[in-house]
Amino acid sequence: MYKVTLIPGDGIGPEVSEAMMKVIHAVGINIQWEKVEAGESVIEKYNTPIPDYVIDSIKKNKIAIKGPITTPVGKGFKSVNVTLRQSLDLYVNLRPIKSFKGIKSRYENIDLVIVRENTEDLYAGIEHKIGDYAAESIKIITKPACERIVDFAFKYAQDNNRKKVTGVHKANIMKLSDGLFLDTFRDISNKYNIKSDDLIVDAAAMNLVLYPENYDVMVMPNLYGDILSDLCSGLVGGLGIIPGANIGKDCAIFEAVHGSAPLIAGKNIANPTALIQSAVMMLRYLEEYEYANKIENALEKVFLKGEKLTVDLGGNSSTTEFTNEIIKYL
Repeated sequence: MYKVTLIPGDGIGPEVSEAMMKVIHAVGINIQWEKVEAGESVIEKYNTPIPDYVIDSIKKNKIAIKGPITTPVGKGFKSVNVTLRQSLDLYVNLRPIKSFKGIKSRYENIDLVIVRENTEDLYAGIEHKIGDYAAESIKIITKPACERIVDFAFKYAQDNNRKKVTGVHKANIMKLSDGLFLDTFRDISNKYNIKSDDLIVDAAAMNLVLYPENYDVMVMPNLYGDILSDLCSGLVGGLGIIPGANIGKDCAIFEAVHGSAPLIAGKNIANPTALIQSAVMMLRYLEEYEYANKIENALEKVFLKGEKLTVDLGGNSSTTEFTNEIIKYL
């Protein structure tokens, strides 16, 4: 039995979390959920969207899965996701981008992985005002952070029979910060018997739209990873199907990468695929490959049949109907 911290989240979070738990239960693996609340619902009581008990639960269980959490805009609260990643040193953000037959998209047979550094860059949140004239954000790139994220990318490629690792940067302009990332990437690439290349980030954005089949594992600093992973999501049907993982030395958090969609909350029409796929990633992290493959195969059958899809996927089924269809194929 595994004990997993569950953070349902805001908006549609509780609905997609419930769907995910139903699928996990149906596949037969024994998981005990430790549910903790975070986000907008706890701010009034704790004056923070992430009370200490959330961090404590994740540190204790070493593994968590979370629905989307809203960070209030303009109210002085730091991003919930950034806070979790920095507090727990979850230095890897891993987002597999895979197309499914049956989901409408302009592309077919896409299978690539974004490996994003998760703790520094502009997301370190170091910024200040210069009077009323300007504001300054400081971009932090350190060699240790570059080394461990690039090494993770190559090791991931090696362990998952991937063919190539591409380093993404803007070293032609930011010669010191991105130059450090690029130099580190090239140094570490020499330690692995895996094909590698590097690409300037704006060229990467264009080439991913024109020739996504040319890319396999892509590793990059924080900001570029945030942008390009969303771009790649658009290649295969949108954020509603894309899973994500935040991985550190001691623990990991798996999450749906889409937002909380408050306008459709409570209507039973949300697509739970992203969180279900995040659960698949979690099971593989736990080395429970048989259960993970069963869920992924069931998803593939549901998409291919195309009869019980949610509205965003071109159907008219409810969250419950879509979830039950997955369970039927388990």
